[in-house]
Amino acid sequence: MRADARKNRDHLLAVAGTAITEQGVDVSLRDIARRADVGLATLLRHFPTREALLEALLRTSFDEFTAKAGEFETSSSPEDALVSWLRDCVAWTTEYRGVTVLMAAAIEDTESALHASCVTLRAAGARLLARAQAAGVARSDVDGADLFALVAMLAWLGDQPSLAPRADRLFDVVASAILTNAGSGHAERESG
Repeated sequence: MRADARKNRDHLLAVAGTAITEQGVDVSLRDIARRADVGLATLLRHFPTREALLEALLRTSFDEFTAKAGEFETSSSPEDALVSWLRDCVAWTTEYRGVTVLMAAAIEDTESALHASCVTLRAAGARLLARAQAAGVARSDVDGADLFALVAMLAWLGDQPSLAPRADRLFDVVASAILTNAGSGHAERESG
């Protein structure tokens, strides 16, 4: 890709990220193009569909969360690695309003532009979960698909104005339900 085309593409992604953070994933492509000071045709030349734009925008974050899972595996206890990754993933997912619905659909749709990234993200969380299960600190009846669904659920809570104030507390409730040593006060240790 030519340098000027790369610069335009990067600018479009930056503008789209801001627009989605502000208005959600259903923001008008025309509005994104207008904000970026380009025509809609220019936006569509780089990203022929909304899903292609979202995949390009989110791929970097998905890759970062996959790498972060690897870092947590080597630098944290299994329990702390799982909870830290889950908390970070929920916070990021909440930042992009409405993305949870797309991620939940994409994980099942092999034709989706987001499918591969969502599968990779789910696998990273599943590895952390399996490590915690092997260490005896996470329930054995939860799997990677459950964890992915919990990320979506918790992000959705944070996306609802009337429920957002409860999101942190409910995160702790869910994390405690996943962990087998919930009575040891993991949530209290993190906040205290």
